[in-house]
Amino acid sequence: MLLHDTALIFGRYARQTLRSRFQILFGILMPLLYLLFFGPLLTELPLGGDTDSWQVLVPGLLLQLGLFGASFAGFGLIIDKSTGVVERMRVTPVSRAALLLGRVLRDALLFMFQAVLLVLVAVLMGLRAPLPGVLIGFAFVGLLTVSLASLSYALAMRVSTPQEFGPVINALTMPAMLLSGLMLPMTLGPKWLDVLSHFTPFRYLVDAVRDAYAGTYASAHLLYGVLVALGFAALAVTVGTGVFRKAGA
Repeated sequence: MLLHDTALIFGRYARQTLRSRFQILFGILMPLLYLLFFGPLLTELPLGGDTDSWQVLVPGLLLQLGLFGASFAGFGLIIDKSTGVVERMRVTPVSRAALLLGRVLRDALLFMFQAVLLVLVAVLMGLRAPLPGVLIGFAFVGLLTVSLASLSYALAMRVSTPQEFGPVINALTMPAMLLSGLMLPMTLGPKWLDVLSHFTPFRYLVDAVRDAYAGTYASAHLLYGVLVALGFAALAVTVGTGVFRKAGA
């Protein structure tokens, strides 16, 4: 029943997304602008290691796509609550966990599609990365989306208005972006900042995807990134489904 109900909810929100080209295309706008206008500034800079600037920047932009897109996914649930959609779903026999998982699966596929578009543009601009590394990057985007979308929906169930939701998300995502090294490796900064960044789980994901794009598949960075991504996803989905069950959404 969980799989059936999840597919049912996923289908509803997938059809809703397919009818909104604005949501599909403009969700990729910010990382695409970084790629077009920030990427060329890095081509001649020594960023450390044997990788070129595109292998440093593109993995960060992929995870930025998941970080900001999935973190704000809860806005849609707040709208559903205000229009009575959640209330109508509450009286159906559908699994409460499926109400979360169906939405999260839609988000994961949407952001992975946008990630593919971003990589294609990056290839046109000069990115050269092995195919297995690119596929690993997509997997990390999917796991990050599952994690953050689950937590975003959990928060959306706890608040009543977008005015409550937005500031909390901004307060969490901005430090995460600055400390994870999405734009530039944290090793380029002062030692204290590099050490502080290791307390941010996103740092391990960024380092892992950069190693994958460089073709380094047996590195400690990749191992730590996989462990952190899987653990974070398991924790986030557990928290999210718990909130949905308690709320009876």
